[in-house]
Amino acid sequence: MKNLKIVIITGLSGSGKSTALAAFEDSGFYCVDNMPVILLPKLLELPIESSSEIAGLAFVMDLREKRFLSQYLSVFEELKARGYYFQIFFLEADEKILMQRFSQTRRYHPLAKDKGISEGIHAEKTLLKNLRKSADRLIDTSHYTVHDLKSLILALARESKKRIPMRINIMSFGFKFGIPHDADLIIDVRFLANPYFIPELKSLNGETKEIQDFVLNRDETKNFISKYLDLINFLIPLYEKEGKAYLTLGIGCTGGKHRSVAVACSVFNSINCPERWVNITHRDIGKN
Repeated sequence: MKNLKIVIITGLSGSGKSTALAAFEDSGFYCVDNMPVILLPKLLELPIESSSEIAGLAFVMDLREKRFLSQYLSVFEELKARGYYFQIFFLEADEKILMQRFSQTRRYHPLAKDKGISEGIHAEKTLLKNLRKSADRLIDTSHYTVHDLKSLILALARESKKRIPMRINIMSFGFKFGIPHDADLIIDVRFLANPYFIPELKSLNGETKEIQDFVLNRDETKNFISKYLDLINFLIPLYEKEGKAYLTLGIGCTGGKHRSVAVACSVFNSINCPERWVNITHRDIGKN
């Protein structure tokens, strides 16, 4: 655990801590929201499943946990003495912006109680003054959209030595069974020659050598795949820069058994590499 990057996210209510935590999670961090600070030393002693594949640990800690203020200083000092290195990200925003956000979301400020939101914000600022001074990074989210804040946090998260790449899922499907709603980009390969109408090929699927030879060895297929790969390789780094964590490529033919499967396999073989996390699924390959 000591060689993993550890980030404590704290700050004012309504400043975007949940968005920041989601960005860390998208970057491959193991994340916990509303983490009781007293449990942090014990958690760091536990072996986390697949710890070799995670980029770091991120925890949101704030005044929702009633003993946070009275315990955080001693816990943090203990961890530092034991050789743990961690950063504290303190998020804040202008009072007017926080008021607008609470008004828009209709959420309850944890310190408002029987008072108004403004009083709750002032009380929270006072209580967190010392923690703010000790933070490694102050992030004023007043003029950030959700997407801007996520992009910023993703950039900070990727300062870690280990970074989890964007997950890419290639999915073949049949249009007659419906378009996959979770696909980000859909391509229709029904213009390719269909082995369904060849009696000796009809019962086979696109994972077999016979179907792949029939579909992939044609000039129009080769030209199409070359142009499609140019597009995908152009888009992937742009999506990663934007902070996209998952990308699903839908490749469809009529029944999802022959052409789309063969093309999906070809695309998978072309873009799969150790620097990428690429998966392939054939949604409709077994359907009639």
